[in-house]
Amino acid sequence: MALKVGQKAPDFKVNDQNSNEISLSQFKGKKIVLYFYPKDQTPGCTAEACNLRDNYQLLQKKGYEVLGVSTDTEKSHQKFIEKQNLPFRLLADVDKVIHTKYGTWIEKSMYGRKYMGTARVTFIIDEHGSIEEIIEKVDTKNHTEQILKPGSPTKSIIPQSKTKKSPTKKAPSKKKTVEKLSKKAVKKKAK
Repeated sequence: MALKVGQKAPDFKVNDQNSNEISLSQFKGKKIVLYFYPKDQTPGCTAEACNLRDNYQLLQKKGYEVLGVSTDTEKSHQKFIEKQNLPFRLLADVDKVIHTKYGTWIEKSMYGRKYMGTARVTFIIDEHGSIEEIIEKVDTKNHTEQILKPGSPTKSIIPQSKTKKSPTKKAPSKKKTVEKLSKKAVKKKAK
């Protein structure tokens, strides 16, 4: 079941980086940025976390609490928080309980290989526990702007799969390489 804007956000219970049980219902009355990311310490995930870290006070002033979710362990989250000095909680969804409820555990494809992984998606949940916005096209370096800017590029349905296509560079043909070498040789003889 794909979640949509306006629906009640599914409640959950899962541990944070310090083994404290966290549930969505304990944040009733607060706006929540519930962001799903694939893996601690990877470039895109680090950029996203650091953007939220750098703008955390602004998000709090606007009434938001930030919760990051990945399938990494509590220990991995602790290291990530320490290394990047993150001021918010990271939820260790190792059993994919939250991922399943939010539809963020999806089939992906890279270099023709299919595998299961986390969709990089952010849910903005209002004070009453309803989904206010779903950001699917996350700009990891400018994510706070997407959260705070009304009308940011969002959709109301989570994708069933995301694929990453690797850019392919075309190698120069042998003919062109030979032509270039021949032109260089002719120029040298002319000198």
